[in-house]
Amino acid sequence: MTTAIEQTLETYGIENWGAGYFGINRKGNLIVHPSESEGRSADLKEIIEDLHRRGISTPVLLRFPQLVAAQVRKLQRAFRNSIREYEYQGAHMCVYPMKVNQNRAVVEEYLREGSRYDFGLEAGSKAELYGALAFDQAPDSLLVLNGFKDEEFIELAYGGARSGKRVVIVIEKLSELDSILRIAERFEEGDVLPMVGIRVKLYSKGSGRWEKSGGEAAKFGLTTTEILEVIRRLHEADRISMLRLLHFHIGSQLTDIKRIKNAMKEAARVYAKIYQMKIPIDLLDVGGGMAVDYDGSKTAFDSSANYTAQEFANDVVYTIKQVCDDENVPHPTIIQESGRYLSAYHAILVTNVLDEVETVVEDITPIEISEDDPTVVVELGDLRETISVKNYREYYHDALEHRDELFTLFNLGLISLEDRAKGEVLFWDVCERADKYAQQSEYVSEEFTELRRLLRAKYLTNFSVFRSVPDHWAIDQLFPIVPIHRLNKPPTEYATLCDITCDSDGVVDKFVDLHDVKQVLELHSLTKDEPYYIAFMMVGAYQEVMGNNHNLFGAPNEAHIHIDEDGYLIKKVVRGTTIGEALERARYDRSQLHDGFRRQVALRVKRGDMTEAEGARIVEYYESRIDAYTYLSVNGDVSTTKRRRD
Repeated sequence: MTTAIEQTLETYGIENWGAGYFGINRKGNLIVHPSESEGRSADLKEIIEDLHRRGISTPVLLRFPQLVAAQVRKLQRAFRNSIREYEYQGAHMCVYPMKVNQNRAVVEEYLREGSRYDFGLEAGSKAELYGALAFDQAPDSLLVLNGFKDEEFIELAYGGARSGKRVVIVIEKLSELDSILRIAERFEEGDVLPMVGIRVKLYSKGSGRWEKSGGEAAKFGLTTTEILEVIRRLHEADRISMLRLLHFHIGSQLTDIKRIKNAMKEAARVYAKIYQMKIPIDLLDVGGGMAVDYDGSKTAFDSSANYTAQEFANDVVYTIKQVCDDENVPHPTIIQESGRYLSAYHAILVTNVLDEVETVVEDITPIEISEDDPTVVVELGDLRETISVKNYREYYHDALEHRDELFTLFNLGLISLEDRAKGEVLFWDVCERADKYAQQSEYVSEEFTELRRLLRAKYLTNFSVFRSVPDHWAIDQLFPIVPIHRLNKPPTEYATLCDITCDSDGVVDKFVDLHDVKQVLELHSLTKDEPYYIAFMMVGAYQEVMGNNHNLFGAPNEAHIHIDEDGYLIKKVVRGTTIGEALERARYDRSQLHDGFRRQVALRVKRGDMTEAEGARIVEYYESRIDAYTYLSVNGDVSTTKRRRD
């Protein structure tokens, strides 16, 4: 017999998208494993309760750095296996693109594990480069610089090379070569200089939402003619020895392995032809794009991938080897930039459901129908009392007609507001009963599928879509969403999630499903005075860096969790953005805010509208709120504590 927990695992698809990191314990709580094969785990409900006792309220971003390390090992293992199986003569290295998540704790954990395999970093801006130069990297690892560059950027790259890092400046446009050569003139023969890479604009395209990153119309990359011009000018300047890397990138979240193989074949051919020009190129950067299976369907759908890490590594290694052997050139070191794959799993946003937003009219007091009620109300009452599994379709259609009649009569002034309210309640009662019978049918027609969408609950949830899962709002990215407790009991409600911003787009109404995209999420009913927590899973890639300050909701509280044999250890807490910090980012000055409010209160006191004591209390309260959390507090959450970053 299937247990309630097994049913829950299936309902939320945890075993499909969880990559072995997530599960449910006997208490019915969501747990996290530090690696896919370990029995150790941390209970998310216990962590949230522990944080609450420390005055850290939801929403809170739980960061599990061990999952970054686990993904590093998984990626390295996949390529190691492929290199061994296909007798590939080159090596494999990874560079983590800081744009995916620049958080220092994430980068440090990646380097802590990745340095064992000579994994390095990728920076795409001056600020990222500046930060990257301060990290300790393995001596043989790379610091690859992508993106458009000015002379200051390139000068900083030279400083990085002189400091001992193996820096590669990837040329995105020809004018960057001018700065590279001009600065190189300052150095003597034998001085340590950065390496140079060229980004090729492939004919091949990727797949998924970022397909336009590749192909002839791509934003980045040099044409064949431009590549030849770079080679000519490097020869002319006697700096051809600097050219060591060929780079391409065909998009993020590449869903289809066939597209990846086509791009690898084309890029490997370009690499081989350049090598045959007696150029000491030995690094082939295959870019990023390794997808994360957010919905667990293992398909080419936008939020999935029809390949595993091992299949990806096999196709990359085999394809490059095949082309290089055909061209009789050495196998290059394969460089990879799989930031999403490395960081997505490690971060989980946990927040609380505040309340249910009523979507249909509910009867606040029991409905009593009398002979004095309008005919339309009486008939709706009859429908409610006599609807059954045999007549629900006919009665639902009748109810729709009666509702139209109800509003027409009201607009003509023929029925009262009380009559309208009574009719609305009866109409939705009929709809709920019709929906119940429709769902028992072997085939649910489209009209009742739409009715279910209308009847779904809306759970008001204490977070901002625009801050914490901006890709859901912007590009319909799906993220697994799961309650962190009560998972040993079947969910009874179908709901969508509303955030607390003043924006109609602040909703989550698309959810992961193995075979489709669900319009509703199965959740439990809310119990008065009992918190209900849900988790947005796999938000570690791009969501933090892309999040915005809509309504001045700032970064949520954050906790870094280490999992050991005893359960978990909260290693670090970072307080979320305060009201004052959010305003400062919008160029408000706290002293001016306080002075402005004091002047208004003083004017009211002067006019005699309030006493000086009352005015002082209001000013004191106003000024104390500047250090409060920007999110809503409930159930005794501590929001008045002075908030300082640890």
